[in-house]
Amino acid sequence: MADIGALARRLRSDLGSEQVVTDRQELRTYECDGLAHYKVIPALVVLPHTAGQVATVVRACAEAGVPFVARGSGTGLSGGALPHAEGVLIVTAQMRRIVEIAPADERAVVEPGVINLQVTRAAAPHGYYYAPDPSSQQICSIGGNVAENSGGAHCLKYGFTTNHVTGLQIVTPDGDLVRLGGRAPDPPGYDLIGAFVGSEGTLGVATEVTVRLTRLPESVRTLLAAFPSIDAAGAATSAIIAAGVVPAAIEMMDALAIEAAEAAVACGYPPGAAAVLIVELDGPSAEVEAQFTEVTSLCRGEGAFEIRIAADDAERALFWKGRKSAFAAVGRISPDYIVQDGVIPRTALPEVLRRIGEVASSHGVRVANVFHAGDGNLHPLVLFDARVDGEAERAETVSGAIIDLCVEYGGSITGEHGVGMDKAKYMPRMYSDDDLETMQLVRCAFDPAHLANPGKIFPTPRLCGERPGSDIAARFPGVEVF
Repeated sequence: MADIGALARRLRSDLGSEQVVTDRQELRTYECDGLAHYKVIPALVVLPHTAGQVATVVRACAEAGVPFVARGSGTGLSGGALPHAEGVLIVTAQMRRIVEIAPADERAVVEPGVINLQVTRAAAPHGYYYAPDPSSQQICSIGGNVAENSGGAHCLKYGFTTNHVTGLQIVTPDGDLVRLGGRAPDPPGYDLIGAFVGSEGTLGVATEVTVRLTRLPESVRTLLAAFPSIDAAGAATSAIIAAGVVPAAIEMMDALAIEAAEAAVACGYPPGAAAVLIVELDGPSAEVEAQFTEVTSLCRGEGAFEIRIAADDAERALFWKGRKSAFAAVGRISPDYIVQDGVIPRTALPEVLRRIGEVASSHGVRVANVFHAGDGNLHPLVLFDARVDGEAERAETVSGAIIDLCVEYGGSITGEHGVGMDKAKYMPRMYSDDDLETMQLVRCAFDPAHLANPGKIFPTPRLCGERPGSDIAARFPGVEVF
């Protein structure tokens, strides 16, 4: 076991004592990310202010053979930033400088601790915004978005983080500071940026990110449509896409999710709705108006009993407030819940949602559904009370069954929350052993010593001298399971 005390003394000398945390109570602040089911107290936390300091920390870890985990705002939902009990947690939250807003190039250059929404606020005076908008955009960081390839409500039309990153400065697992890409839209050679975005901290640490800015649309129109059933809302979603309309967003919430949102933020959605759709169109005014009329007609044709059209930005914000508060709002109707994340073909929405309901009912568990209907990215919230014997286990069973359904229908075990440590055990349901070993060859090319965020993504390490075994306790010394 490495001498963490010696490493801490070295880093205090290199960075300053105020940037190195060793007090156990302070370390507990970082024991989990947004997924609170698993907790690990890190051996050491370091708070770098610059890319050079990140490189210094990683180099020291590499020389000492100490694992490290990068963490941004800690809003992840897959345990991707779960610390290592014998390692260093590198927290980039203090690297919050917007290096440059370059409207002529339609680019912004930011440090990894910059909050997602701050990029849009900085770009807006120039007529631009940053399109990827996770529900946590007011608190999640760009570095974390890069690690998880985050999406958001508007990814249907504009794509995920990977579609908006053109350049990276990263610290490799051996401590080198290197650049990938830049401002050019499509640099030649292997797509190393594509490999890094979504790698969940296993290939290094991002210290600067160049992102694509999108021109603010001439017109934005938003409607809220209430339906008597989830099937009807799903049919409306398919009808809109089949008509050749690509909205900026189509979001769906079921009755249980609506109940939670009303309790939390009083969003005033139509009473009696079994499901609501939020449909947003943006673009040239003439095109938006024509498509808006068509979307309204399609929703009515599929049985919408009430359609509300946002009269101004304030009303539009209220529509979205209910949707974007949904995850946290569920805490108003359940003491505990699991946030799931999977993808299915959108045409399968009615059938899969029906089967989720059947599985939940058979196990005596409630499931609230809130998701990106336009691209079939489900976010079922499995509700339970950990104080009641057996409820947590039943919730885990239902959660796993939902993942199985996504794979069965040709989808994915995750859409935007990442694999982390929470879903590593599900990877073999989607990939063969050969697939997983090929992925690990890429990981080993970047990190042969396997120090960068070890134990994440892959259920059974087989390469780079890793020992077999997928047991959580073996992969995460000191882990507490809740």
